[in-house]
Amino acid sequence: MKLDSKIPEGPISEKWTNHKNHLKLVAPNNRPKIDVIVVGTGLAGASAAASLGEMGYNVKAFCFQDSPRRAHSIAAQGGVNAAKNYQNDGDSVYRLFYDTIKGGDYRAREANVHRLAEVSGNIIDQCVAQGVPFAREYGGLLDNRSFGGTQVQRTFYAAGQTGQQLLLGAYSALSRQIGLGRVKMYNRHEMLDIVKVDGKARGIIARDLVTGEIQRHSAHAVIIASGGYGNVYFLSTNAMGSNVTAGWKIHKQGALFANPCYVQIHPTCIPVHGTNQSKLTLMSESLRNSGRIWVPKRKEDAEAIRAGKLKPTQIAEEDRDYYLERKYPAFGNLVPRDVASRAAKEVCDAGHGIEANDTNEGVYLDFSSEIQNKGKQTAYAKGNHNPTQEEITSLGKKWLEEKYGNLFTMYQKITDENPYETPMKIYPAVHYTMGGVWVDYNLQSTIPGCFVAGEANFSDHGANRLGASALMQGLADGYFVLPYTVSNYLADEIRTGKIATDSPEFVEAEKRVTDQINFFLNNNGSKTVDHFHKKLGLIMWNKVGMGRNAQGLTEAIAEIAQLKEDFYKEVYVPGSNDEMNPELEKALRVADFIELGQLMAMDALQRNESCGGHFREEYQDAEGETLRDDENFAFVGAWEYKGDDISKEELHKEVLKYESIKIAARNYK
Repeated sequence: MKLDSKIPEGPISEKWTNHKNHLKLVAPNNRPKIDVIVVGTGLAGASAAASLGEMGYNVKAFCFQDSPRRAHSIAAQGGVNAAKNYQNDGDSVYRLFYDTIKGGDYRAREANVHRLAEVSGNIIDQCVAQGVPFAREYGGLLDNRSFGGTQVQRTFYAAGQTGQQLLLGAYSALSRQIGLGRVKMYNRHEMLDIVKVDGKARGIIARDLVTGEIQRHSAHAVIIASGGYGNVYFLSTNAMGSNVTAGWKIHKQGALFANPCYVQIHPTCIPVHGTNQSKLTLMSESLRNSGRIWVPKRKEDAEAIRAGKLKPTQIAEEDRDYYLERKYPAFGNLVPRDVASRAAKEVCDAGHGIEANDTNEGVYLDFSSEIQNKGKQTAYAKGNHNPTQEEITSLGKKWLEEKYGNLFTMYQKITDENPYETPMKIYPAVHYTMGGVWVDYNLQSTIPGCFVAGEANFSDHGANRLGASALMQGLADGYFVLPYTVSNYLADEIRTGKIATDSPEFVEAEKRVTDQINFFLNNNGSKTVDHFHKKLGLIMWNKVGMGRNAQGLTEAIAEIAQLKEDFYKEVYVPGSNDEMNPELEKALRVADFIELGQLMAMDALQRNESCGGHFREEYQDAEGETLRDDENFAFVGAWEYKGDDISKEELHKEVLKYESIKIAARNYK
């Protein structure tokens, strides 16, 4: 199989404009004759469904939640990037483009990233028009803050609930199209396979999660916008229902899966509390604008804190190691996520962790300096040039509350600690997956007519995603890319007519689904689905996590292969198919996670370098920084399914060519 990324010719700043100008169109009177399926209604899916419905296509949208409002995009807290340069601090389309390529450790496709930067400003205009309540400065202009990996302020935000507000904007646009009859919404439905006719994507098999009914749905094109696969680790910041099934099913039908080993470990999450925990909670990266990260310099102080004999507020300033500020003075606490996460692991591995859990892992995110600084500034702005210490502290806390109040409240409810008084405890956790289904410049997979958007595809972030870029990519794909590229594909479909669902291809796809369901329901196992999911998660975290090496990855591949065998022998799924059955849903998803986990370890083993979120312990410099191998590994690794034995998957390489940015060592010091 030869990969054709379909990157347009010409200067990078003109590629997208010229490409759009030459794409085929579908006339308005022909659009109602064409059906499009959208799987997933997060930011990418909701914006795509709303846009295509607005254009006049017949759209069927599917989500496994009870409402599109509950898509995992609501969990994004900190903001959305856009190159508007409102702060007049030197930002530009090029700067956003450069920061994203560098942040991804020079492993992203250049043309896609530049397009993302180009359309980023349109996203803000679109969302403001929808009524998204972005934070504003005193004069009424939109406010910005910084995120990791940048030296400008380009992140637009709505307190600590930006994802929720953006999703409500997209949901309102989607709801309008549902009300007009252009979008038919299928809540509580899960896609379980794709249907191909004559090689083209022509529909899906879905299960009604309430009744258990297996349904056939046909369309002229299918868009997968089902999010990432972080829950392969069991413990992650993802919603419990987030899964890889839609992406994995199309992979098994011919879509290549690219860079599965690129996983982002977010540096600011609430540490693991106990062995029975099933989910981790993210604290927004925006907090790194105001918090300083530290651990005790002396191991005995860290031990005393873990034992409850010492409080962090009792550690003197000179006895604190602000390790990010020490190691990376140019960026300090705002280094990219992968750098911050590895640094936290390093100090905890050295015995300086502060959390009293099984792992002793945790560092502090301290707001005391910001409370004092902002308190003084606020007092001065109010005309009080000689405030008391109490006034400074009170005003500083009030400033923090206005900026991050809902995040602080959430933290206190989970931990029963007041972050205004005591530093937050944080530690890295699995958060986002940069890998995903391989797509070309038009966001089309290797299955004609099957497009993939948002976190479900691989295309824009390379080996590490900069904070506030997930929302940017999802909305860019749905509002400003897919309406052009999907229409270009559909221009050849106006004479196709309705696609029948009684063809042999639909029958065969439905049989694949029902056979798997019947297998699980009739399996005489004795162990729960979660038993196997937790086992998989431990293998993944310990051997395909923040630090990886050849021995651990080789062991992981063998252990996951054995786990797959045990899973099919021993898993027990209660209940029946013709009812709401969460255990059956989980079994189908975990079956896919197990196969994906093995592929992730294989991908990590073949990539003999360190880059971004992929850190191979054998490939680091004297200071513990990543050592890329640009001569041998400047490529996208796209895997082709070759049957039930995942070890037989075939690797295809898309060579990454940089014409506008010079590849360099990634330095944040």
